[in-house]
Amino acid sequence: MSDPVVVASGQTFERLSIQVCNDLSFSPTLPDGTRPDFSTIIPNLNIRTSIQNWCRKTKTVHPPAPDYSSLERIVKDAMAAAAPPPPPSEPDLRVSEKELLKAVPDNPPVIFSHAATELGPRVNHFNSGSSEESVVIGGASPGTPLPFTVRPTCFSSSSVSSVEITEVEIQGQNPSGPLSEEEEKLVAKMKSNEVFEQEEGAISLRNLTRSSEEARVSLCTHRVLSPLRSLVASRYGVVQVNAVASLVNLSLERQNKVRIVRSGFVPYLIDALKGGSSETQEHAAGALFSLALDDDNKMAIGVLGALQPLMHALRSESERTRHDSALALYHLTLVQSNRVKLVKLGVVSTLLSMVKSGTLASRVLLILCNLAVCMEGRTAMLDADAVECFVGLLRENELDSESTRENCVAALYALSHRSLRFKGLAREARAMEVLKEVAEVTGTERAREKAKRILQMMRAAGDGDDDGSEHDGVLESGGLTRMRYRGSGGRNNANTTTF
Repeated sequence: MSDPVVVASGQTFERLSIQVCNDLSFSPTLPDGTRPDFSTIIPNLNIRTSIQNWCRKTKTVHPPAPDYSSLERIVKDAMAAAAPPPPPSEPDLRVSEKELLKAVPDNPPVIFSHAATELGPRVNHFNSGSSEESVVIGGASPGTPLPFTVRPTCFSSSSVSSVEITEVEIQGQNPSGPLSEEEEKLVAKMKSNEVFEQEEGAISLRNLTRSSEEARVSLCTHRVLSPLRSLVASRYGVVQVNAVASLVNLSLERQNKVRIVRSGFVPYLIDALKGGSSETQEHAAGALFSLALDDDNKMAIGVLGALQPLMHALRSESERTRHDSALALYHLTLVQSNRVKLVKLGVVSTLLSMVKSGTLASRVLLILCNLAVCMEGRTAMLDADAVECFVGLLRENELDSESTRENCVAALYALSHRSLRFKGLAREARAMEVLKEVAEVTGTERAREKAKRILQMMRAAGDGDDDGSEHDGVLESGGLTRMRYRGSGGRNNANTTTF
């Protein structure tokens, strides 16, 4: 690509290709049956930089901008291929190009609506795939629960709306088949101009997707998501809350996550997180957490601007919003581009102050571990006296659990990787005595292993002798694990329950 850009629905295209499609009022159909939203475009600096670096390393000329007329011919061919065939009774009918262009408005691009959702309980396995190198904290010792293996806290069995709607059971319907009578009534209510009927439709969808995995799969279709977008944009509180709760339920199924993001809900989840009611904010944070579990969504969610609102939500009055926002940030920072964006937002000092105060310390430490993987994050953390902060917390025993202490050691371990500067800062903070105690007495098995490795690195005879090779070996073994994620592996396949 010459000038790659990300569109509002999350896909990356060549800028001029989007311009041609917009000039011809054409919205292509993607392989998964959805249509991209070309209403907003953002330069994809990550992809562009990768292309430039590759060209420089291979001494290849950077791809030139495509020719407008060539792209125009390709788009017109695609429009002709997408046109409906002539009726059987008129086999010799020839459709002119003008007639084809007249048919294009019948297939408009996806229009964004905003969504907020609620998550059911689920166990999260933080082994998502990614094309970036990522840090994942290993499991805790026996008896110490993983601090990030939690239920999305926006779930509450008591959060069902006071409006009673008879639950309609949908048994294994084909999403591409005709609407059943019950589903047709549901969609009709959601599309109604009457607010009360919209409310009934949203609550019906919420009830349908509470306990039925089959219903969540069969109802995550364009014909349901389209009116749902309108409801999550509603300014009527009960309508919006139930609509966003329905979207959370739909997002629990792995095969639905990418479809929801590509249908354009993320910008509206962000709006809900910034300005919705307290309950709506809880569901919006939970939805972003749920959608961020899929590797294909991580970069899109970051590009569309979710990082700063999620950081702000860490200060929310709602504990549910705070916890789910922290977990969303953890998953999003498994991707290098989001790490760099977050560091550039200047969040490191804020995260460190939260750890010092004990606010979400365990989860915030996980985010900091991910940030320490990239050079920008490591530099910012060292500049902000992160080493002294972590050593002080370990020395004063101010951390609330063994798992949190282990994460603190893991953060120090991440900072020590290939960092000569870390040695000096650690010595100034008198880290050796604290790490010895962790390695010999107080630490969990994984914390002891990581503390021993840090001590070995600090005791190296000369700064120039430490090339990080031993460190790389540890990152491949227990404790703090660095791994190259692959796009096809490690999806989060969690068991969930909705409401």
